[in-house]
Amino acid sequence: MAYVTARLLARAPGSGRVPAALLSASTRLHDGPIGQAEAAADRFDLTAYMADKARRVDAALDRAVPLRYPEQLHESMRYSLLSAGKRICPILALASCELVGGDEATAMPVACAVEMLHAVSLIHDDLPCMDNDDLRRGQPSNHRVFGEGTAVITGDALIALAFEHVAASTARVPADRVLRAVAEYGSAIGSEGLVAGQFVDIDSEGKAVGVGVLEYIHLHKTARLLEAAAACGVMVGGGGDAEVESVKRYARCVGQLFQVVDDILDVTKTTEELGKTAGKDVASGKTTYPKLMGLEKAQELAQTLVVKAEAELHGFDRVKAAPLRHLARYIADRQN
Repeated sequence: MAYVTARLLARAPGSGRVPAALLSASTRLHDGPIGQAEAAADRFDLTAYMADKARRVDAALDRAVPLRYPEQLHESMRYSLLSAGKRICPILALASCELVGGDEATAMPVACAVEMLHAVSLIHDDLPCMDNDDLRRGQPSNHRVFGEGTAVITGDALIALAFEHVAASTARVPADRVLRAVAEYGSAIGSEGLVAGQFVDIDSEGKAVGVGVLEYIHLHKTARLLEAAAACGVMVGGGGDAEVESVKRYARCVGQLFQVVDDILDVTKTTEELGKTAGKDVASGKTTYPKLMGLEKAQELAQTLVVKAEAELHGFDRVKAAPLRHLARYIADRQN
């Protein structure tokens, strides 16, 4: 803003020169606390931020699921939960909590819980009766290592643990806010959330569906869990209803963006680059964004969603919103 002001002043009619006092004031504004904060937000190092948050989340997950009897069940839980991943869901929960003035420790239980729920969705999604994929995050899918029965039970165990973890491990947060977080996650994965998206996805295979059905699938199957992660972060961080709704709209855009990019990568990258089977959606007859609107239009949609996501953050402190703003750009630009 200060830079724009200076340029407008420089073009003002008259002598063609900017009065020294005005130019000095503009320069001071650019160099002052507001200008410095904006510059710091623009220079934000998302790579370092995500690496640090992922490391802390992984440590918390490791503590949350110790190896105990029955060993094979807990080995299976840890295999999928601790496998190398982007940790976008838990990082979103942590960043959303910090956005409204909360701290990382307060949000860590809801962050771990959403990663548990995310792991469940991946384990079940890979099963032969679902998407039937042998690879996940560059390693054999859970059922390929532990068997289909154990994979199903592992998902059941992680669902239960996610809710237990939020209820038992969240500290220094009013009980009504913890309860709201529990309810939010329940809604996110239920028959009007993730499960609904997965059902319609399976039911639509081999059928001619339009953009409306495709968006329903991905807003429920992918975006809904991201919405819940962001909302729960704000809830335990002490944010109000308006802030909860703003971050949910942001996360909804990011969730759809993630799937649009996923569809694009499925037809533009190799299995080795993705860490999962490339071209599988096309081979199985699934409807994707590139299939419906073409690759170029899908790429344009991705950029539109980035803009819409960032617009939802305009009412928040620019520095505190920097992780979320840069996260949207990261998802748009990711290569796997």
